[in-house]
Amino acid sequence: MELRHLDYFVAVAEEGSFTAAAARLHVVQSAVSAGVKALERELGTVLLERTSRRVGLTDAGAVLLPHARASLDAARDGREAVAAAEGGLRGTVRVGMLTSVGWLDVPALLARFHHAHPGVALRLSAAPSGSSGLVASVAERRLDLAFVSVPGPRPTGVRLTDLGAVPMDLVLPLDDPLADRRRISVADLAERDFVDSPLGFGNRGVVDRAFEAAGVARRVVIEVADIATAPSYVRHGLGIAILPRFTTERLGAGTVVRTVEGADLSWPIGLATPADRTPSAAAARLAEMVVADAASRAG
Repeated sequence: MELRHLDYFVAVAEEGSFTAAAARLHVVQSAVSAGVKALERELGTVLLERTSRRVGLTDAGAVLLPHARASLDAARDGREAVAAAEGGLRGTVRVGMLTSVGWLDVPALLARFHHAHPGVALRLSAAPSGSSGLVASVAERRLDLAFVSVPGPRPTGVRLTDLGAVPMDLVLPLDDPLADRRRISVADLAERDFVDSPLGFGNRGVVDRAFEAAGVARRVVIEVADIATAPSYVRHGLGIAILPRFTTERLGAGTVVRTVEGADLSWPIGLATPADRTPSAAAARLAEMVVADAASRAG
């Protein structure tokens, strides 16, 4: 049983398609298909159900998957032990990114890691569905770790390490009726048009939960994936917004910032890693650096 055949099988199982698996492994699709077929011939059973839309596991494939992952992890640990003995970390770390983190300087942190461990390749990606998509990718082992914002109950399938939290402020157009008010509550914002991130984004979840707790309905009329662009929509009178403070500290003319009283408007930032897998040495080292950097900033 060849490790590369197990690698192909696991990649297809996790990605749900031969095309995506080939792209992930940087090989041609025909090699992945041939490798999986060779593994099925060796085991004498079908491991994957192939349809026109998606590839899924058979019962036999579901039984094999955790053993295949364990074998690949053991081989990875062996390679890393040899690399460490020769003086350095090796491998690839797949990192999921938020569009904005603010107080945590992720590019600088990753640069320090890269300079300290040049033998490790970093692969960065963002999820169009926000933190919910990043959490799913970590749980499904398509990412080794991810910066996420998960207000409310802890997600399943991942370990979540709290890094910190950012207060959120109300952003209003300069001519808004509430612009001269110093005391604003969630009830004062009923029936207003909002600019916000799509569902699945952590900052959207924080605000939705605050309005739900207050028993106030909220109407989101414009959804933007990059929260840094939201103030421009507010400035032009298309809605109001509640945004993390790092986006409201340097707003240009045409908007005012106010605090919403009596509401839990704190945007949590965390680091998600798989719950059922020992991280690679490189991923573990990067996670340690992230947690230490966040702790130093909090202190």
